[in-house]
Amino acid sequence: MLFTPAALQEPWGQKILAQVQSLNLPVEELSRNRLTGLRGATEQETYRLSKRTLAVVTAPPSSFKLSPIPPSADWQFHLAEGCPAHCQYCYLAGSLQGPPVIRVFANLPQILDNLAAYEHADQSTSFEVSCYTDPLGIEHLTGSLAECIRYFGTRKKGHLRWVSKFDNVDGLLNLPHNGRTRCRFSVNAAPISQQFEGGTAAVSDRLQALRRLALPQTQKGGGYPVGLVIAPIVAFEDWQMHYDRLFDQISAALDFDCDLTFELISHRFTPTSKEVLTQWYPNTKLDMDESSRSLKRNKFGGSKYVYDTDTMKALRRFFEQQIAQRFPHARLLYWT
Repeated sequence: MLFTPAALQEPWGQKILAQVQSLNLPVEELSRNRLTGLRGATEQETYRLSKRTLAVVTAPPSSFKLSPIPPSADWQFHLAEGCPAHCQYCYLAGSLQGPPVIRVFANLPQILDNLAAYEHADQSTSFEVSCYTDPLGIEHLTGSLAECIRYFGTRKKGHLRWVSKFDNVDGLLNLPHNGRTRCRFSVNAAPISQQFEGGTAAVSDRLQALRRLALPQTQKGGGYPVGLVIAPIVAFEDWQMHYDRLFDQISAALDFDCDLTFELISHRFTPTSKEVLTQWYPNTKLDMDESSRSLKRNKFGGSKYVYDTDTMKALRRFFEQQIAQRFPHARLLYWT
């Protein structure tokens, strides 16, 4: 645990410091507001060092200018950057600059105060907080996700969205969320989750956490709106059978009426992300063969490799049919 001088000047930074000290974690108070010494002799060594380091810093001024993030939400904001998980398909690879150390923002109250300016006056406005981190994976150290939930519980037009591959939801169950936070979990078929999602909770545990959040408070649950993000959807051998089993697990966990959404994201990668991921995980078995994919370009000149049209249609048809048959009252927010 590293703390910059600027972070220690923030009351929220002091609160995080007290929490990590109570857990007897090693703490280093830095002499300046820069993170150095996090690079190893190789990219793999840099990765390993960074992934076991959490730095409490202050968010830069640029982070107070929010960016839209369709189709997930109207806007994104960040309580941290960097993730404690070890997913071999990580979408952050190539997106964040420098070593993948986890940076937690100590000026969270100012970040939250800034959000009101982005709420629409005449309609609900959604804010995604898990674009650059897994907020639940670091919640036991920061308490920042709970603070976000409390904040949105007071809003009339804004609502919060977060997603996780972890399962420690005890501290979230009794918060005054007032239905303004949707809690989502990212899940996948067993061959994908077991092989490519290192350091995360088992899918069965994530689904039990989702169940607890969705159950009414009268049944000692959280009473939250909930959601499932199935990502990345991979067209591997016998994928229909394995994803059918995943839906069996979901059906068993959510065997009651609840406010439920689905988001479906097929596997894709960019040339930059592939380069970074193969440096981090040189022995990965994840299929990133460009010759079996279609190249898709965006209006900004970027490119990514996606499944061909026939494969995408088959995947989408399967998942849409499963959701319609098993969860007729759920909403499918998007397929991409």
